[in-house]
Amino acid sequence: MDLPSNVSKQVDLLSEMGNDLADQGEFSQAAERWTQALDLLPPPQADWDAYTWLKASIGDALYQLANFCAAREALFDAVNGPDGQVNPFVHYRLGQTEVALKNEEAGIEELLKAYMLDGEEIFNEEEDGHIFLKKLRDAGLAS
Repeated sequence: MDLPSNVSKQVDLLSEMGNDLADQGEFSQAAERWTQALDLLPPPQADWDAYTWLKASIGDALYQLANFCAAREALFDAVNGPDGQVNPFVHYRLGQTEVALKNEEAGIEELLKAYMLDGEEIFNEEEDGHIFLKKLRDAGLAS
């Protein structure tokens, strides 16, 4: 479902601002822009495709800030948004977040979903990805 044109333009602008801030390592400010964009979505917000990627972006920023409880909440929202269940990044970041929160079993479950959707590729996109892939291998869930 497409957003109304005027809302879509504002959401896109705020999203780009958030992306630029995240690229500069300004994760708190990036999350603020994405939250502003999220607030523009007509109710029910969770019905819009933008909801998923905005929540995923917010969750990612919060993960980068080591605010793991808030990151988990945003990423749970993202995984339950439109197409969130088939988004390997959302599962990957949620898995990392669960591991950071010492919820190893839940973390491995989410990392496995990311692996099943995207293979090793998603684990190779970040410097520490090999650590999380090793968790799957150690559990006998990846080759």
